[in-house]
Amino acid sequence: MNSFQILSKPVLSEKSTLVREDLKQYTFKVDLRATKTDVRKAIETVYGVKVVKVQTLITRGKVVRKGNSVSLTSKTKKAVVTLVEGAKLPLFEEQ
Repeated sequence: MNSFQILSKPVLSEKSTLVREDLKQYTFKVDLRATKTDVRKAIETVYGVKVVKVQTLITRGKVVRKGNSVSLTSKTKKAVVTLVEGAKLPLFEEQ
């Protein structure tokens, strides 16, 4: 997998914004097959910053009911990335 296949999109929610401001951690949705090392290399090559720590979590799919049918949404994987002190990602900074 190349770097752009590993990183799906950034997560821009209230919780991720608070974590970004307080702890300088950035959250991304990543491919389910990606490891922490893959995510670290992808962030470093795409954005050109040094990564200190990567934490990953898998969110399970949710049950969706429509009429009589019941189905499950697909599970996703998120990565919380901590950068070197003073480094920023311009993607998340407000204009």
